Amino acid sequence: MNRHIFTLLRPHQWLKNVFVFMPLFFDRHATDWCYVWPCTVAFVAFCLTASGVYCFNDIHDAASDRQHPVKRMRPVASGSVSKPTAYTLMCILWVAAFTLLTFCCPITPHTTLTSPHSPLTSYHSPLTSYHSPLTSYLLLIYIILNLAYSVKLKQIALLDVFIIATGFVLRIMVGGQSAGIALSHWIVLTTFLLALFLALAKRRDDAVIHQSSGSILRKNITRYSLEFLDLSIAMLGGVTIVCYVLYTVSDEVVARTGSQHLYATSVFVLAGILRYMQLTFVDRRSGSPTKVLLHDHFIHLCIAGWIAAFAIILYT
Repeated sequence: MNRHIFTLLRPHQWLKNVFVFMPLFFDRHATDWCYVWPCTVAFVAFCLTASGVYCFNDIHDAASDRQHPVKRMRPVASGSVSKPTAYTLMCILWVAAFTLLTFCCPITPHTTLTSPHSPLTSYHSPLTSYHSPLTSYLLLIYIILNLAYSVKLKQIALLDVFIIATGFVLRIMVGGQSAGIALSHWIVLTTFLLALFLALAKRRDDAVIHQSSGSILRKNITRYSLEFLDLSIAMLGGVTIVCYVLYTVSDEVVARTGSQHLYATSVFVLAGILRYMQLTFVDRRSGSPTKVLLHDHFIHLCIAGWIAAFAIILYT
């Protein structure tokens, strides 16, 4: 594959789509192939869908990207990939995503069940029920929402970060729907708050550049001040932590897990959020959450510790 086309797909951004597997993990089916398979198909389909969105975004923003010190190197902006080629690739990716969902996950009737063990979710389908048309509809909603975001909505301050956070909620909904796992309000609320926190931290990076150089990297950056973003990020970081802690000590979760020690996982969540705030306020390295998650070893330890602690409580 031409390296410029591969760059256009932004494969490093596929890390975000790991959220598709969250319902699987919390519902104690992370080792059950009958559930892992449909979630894996949904993950690949979401990666293809998201890459198609990136193609459209690069096409639409080519002119403005050429004025950006970093984005000007994007394949379409730099001329490495032509707009017709990018449009063709976009269509191929979306067709492949919906084809994958249609033919790799059999559609079977759903049966409503009650989960006897899940702290965050309940499931409503037997092991053989992998896929419903709603999974495809959710992907379509993601495409439409992001096309509107690329064309107009990203220019509206606050609405832009709420759309980004909604995209992460759609990811877990696709994962849950593909495996027949119904999501609870806990997983939806926590995911939305965390994604909103990360999106605002990314906006702060743009605001810092605007304040120091006067460069307007996005049209709505004048509607974000450092004071506003600092307060918003601090507030959301606190709300996210409180929401998670309340979840871990709730009677419902204690009853379903059979353990009163789930609160111990809060240490890793607290450490991870504080570390990200340190990177945002002290190091000013919050411009790309994906790159931070890929390269920051402290956050790697927080995530690994959280997964290990949760896995011990849920699976042993």
